[in-house]
Order: sequence, then structure tokens, then C-alpha cells
Amino acid sequence: MNFTKMHGLGNDFIVIAGESRLPDNASGLATRYCNRNFGVGADGLVFILPSDKADFLMRIINSDGSEAEQCGNAIRCVAKYVYDNGLTDKTELAIETIGAGAQTVRLNVKDGKALTVRVDMGAPILDGLAVPTTVDENPVIGHPVEVEGTEFRFTAVSMGNPHCVIYVDDAADFDLHRWGPKLETHPLFPKRINVEFATVLSRSHIDMRVWERGAGPTLACGTGACATLVASVLDGKADRSAVVSLKGGDLEIEWSETDNRVYMTGPAETVYRGVLA
Repeated sequence: MNFTKMHGLGNDFIVIAGESRLPDNASGLATRYCNRNFGVGADGLVFILPSDKADFLMRIINSDGSEAEQCGNAIRCVAKYVYDNGLTDKTELAIETIGAGAQTVRLNVKDGKALTVRVDMGAPILDGLAVPTTVDENPVIGHPVEVEGTEFRFTAVSMGNPHCVIYVDDAADFDLHRWGPKLETHPLFPKRINVEFATVLSRSHIDMRVWERGAGPTLACGTGACATLVASVLDGKADRSAVVSLKGGDLEIEWSETDNRVYMTGPAETVYRGVLA
């Protein structure tokens, strides 16, 4: 099985194209090959499949074998892959996801290669029960969650997958490994949750670190950056367009006042190609 190693701001994936459907053993393949000591090493395994609703279908299996509904960094990698490898000549196309439907991507191309990708990530879901959380509020802003006697306050956003955004004094120095897994599996979040720890540097610049559901700490999270911008607007901390800085680099995020949709722009990179044993 041929694969391509790709990443979006360090959030890395094993990308596989050419299959007619998701393999029955996709979960086992992900846990085996995403292992950084005994496999290729990646945050997730991404399959590019045929779609009857869009140009392509993207399925993402996390490194723990669970399936993600959507992934902002992965969809940019998929867009770059299909263009750079001649699977399409379109610079604007639709990619189907299982959690957020078909999403439009626009490629910035130079010398026959996609450099950056702008993704229409859709409208955020703000109803607490739909995110899902167990909180029956719409929206859920500054709601308390207690872990080991420490109280955090979160704003809940779904971008096709669930997020809770928590503001901290210094996101870059925050102890992800201590608090991330406990918040991910907290009873308030019935399907587990992605946790973003954010520090607002200005109304147009947010620093964020992420604990991803099913993958742990990653260098970047596109849906998390979108959720963080939406939460920061709801919380009155940021404007509707801002740069979100992650450990792996920056994403440009806009929550349009015109159509209520969130737009994400950022790079995608090809690292190498190989064959799975």
C-alpha cells in the first residue's frame, strides 16, 4: 500500500489514495503505522476516497484508531495531494467529510504545486447539546468544568467535531499533558472533546495549544484554530479575523459576518513517499 507523509504546520498524516472504500482494518492500520517508534509515525491516517457528493471523500483515523469527523490540517493536505498528483486540475474543489459535509477548498498554486489552501470550514455549531456537551445552553460561554479540584471555564464550539476553548495566561507554557487527557474525557463531553488552551495577545492575534481527541498534543489543529477564533469573538476578546499561532506555525482564520461561515488559510507540505509493509 503506497503512502505519502504530509503535514499541515507539523500536524502530520499518512495519506493513502487509490482505495475504493475505507479498509475494514483501517483502525488497526492507524494504530500500527501512526506509532512513532514502530511505524511511520503520524497524528492520523488519512484516506482519499471516491465521493458521490463532492470531488473527493476524506476519512481520518486518529492515531488511537478512532475516527475524526473533520480535520482542518488534513483537508489542506488532501487538497494539495490531489492537485499535486494530477488527480484534479481544479484550483477550487469540494472535499466531503463525515462530520461537516462537503467543504470548498481554494488552492494558491505556483509552478504546478499547491502552496497554501483556503478552506470554507462551514458555520460553527454553538448549541451545547449539539457540540456535543451535556450543557443545555446556546451558546455555551464561560461554563465551569472542574478537574481534580481545579476549575476551568470553557466555551464550546463544533466545527464538525467538538471543541472546548479555555483561556490561560500562557498557552505556550501550559501543561497539556496534565490537563488535556482529563478534560478530553470529562463527563461533560459525551463523545470526548478537543481541548484548546488559548492566550489572546491582541484582537487580531491569538496564541493556542491543543490537546486533540484521539491523538493527544499536536503541533497544530485547524478546526481547533477555527473554534478558538469563534470562541474569542463570542467572548468579546477578538475580532472576526485573526491570526491563530500554534506550535507549528500560523493560520489565518476569519468568521464571516456575511454568511456565518469560518474560513481557514494555511500551508500544507509533502514530506516523503513510501510503501507500507
